[in-house]
Amino acid sequence: MSAIVFPGIGPTRFADSAQFMVSHPVARRFVAEADEVLGYSLVARCREAENAGDASEYPEPIRVAFLVNCLALAEWAVTEYELEPVAVTGASFGGTPAAVRAGALPFADALTMTAEWGRRVDEYFARSHRDIVTQSFARVDPDRLAEIRAELDERGEWNEIAGHVDREFHLLSVREDSVDRLQKRLRTAGGLPLYVMRPPMHSALFGDLREELATEVTAGIPFTDPVVPVVSDHDGSLVETGDGVRELLLDAATKAVQWPTVAKALQGMGVERVHVTGQDALWGRVEAMTEAFKVVPVKPETAMRPRRRSTIA
Repeated sequence: MSAIVFPGIGPTRFADSAQFMVSHPVARRFVAEADEVLGYSLVARCREAENAGDASEYPEPIRVAFLVNCLALAEWAVTEYELEPVAVTGASFGGTPAAVRAGALPFADALTMTAEWGRRVDEYFARSHRDIVTQSFARVDPDRLAEIRAELDERGEWNEIAGHVDREFHLLSVREDSVDRLQKRLRTAGGLPLYVMRPPMHSALFGDLREELATEVTAGIPFTDPVVPVVSDHDGSLVETGDGVRELLLDAATKAVQWPTVAKALQGMGVERVHVTGQDALWGRVEAMTEAFKVVPVKPETAMRPRRRSTIA
């Protein structure tokens, strides 16, 4: 059995997906609908964002392009590999394409939701919690992580888990003036500090953001029961109602990602193979996934690669 996995959005270059978006027939169809719904050329806006040097900050066209590419790649993979997935799941922002692929959220509504959601998040963090960032790091086991957090608590330095990506790969939100001390402590413990994320997400502190998104962004969207279950990236539970999918997406503002729990849930369903559809350098590559499943990366270059065809004598 198989499942479709949508990665969380991460740093990427538009050039890595541009050819796919403008020339692949499946991607072109999704791009055309995005252009019509949003009222602008998605490809042109992405080029402008990259030329301006702000693509790593996920401006609106980059967010939308990620959604479009994830869904186009998923549709291509279902046809190419003759998939009948028993579940879909998505990490963080990957929850939105998961909701669409599961049949719970119309693509047109996902486009407008993604655009407005991003604007609301940007405006929120421009005025609130401007001193909070999320530090990602690897090579720190759970016991050592607990020690480091206890030390932060003893010094009165606020901290909260934003995500467990793997057994030794974590996301920890702290105030910006704690970052240098945290990074030094991680290195002392043998850890590897990686990137610092701005804006942060996945914190109980952001309850007012979740409420704003619920009332101003998702309230009028017609979520329906998914055709295949969505596995929650927060606790591994199966989400099988439209209202449940809506709540799952909103919970991304306030609840941590628990990726190993997702892997266990998929295993419990009998999944043996996962197709990771989207540009990904993390979520499909961690041991929680690679040790549990046959992982099939499905990236723009995968769909663009000439396929070998059998010949009939």
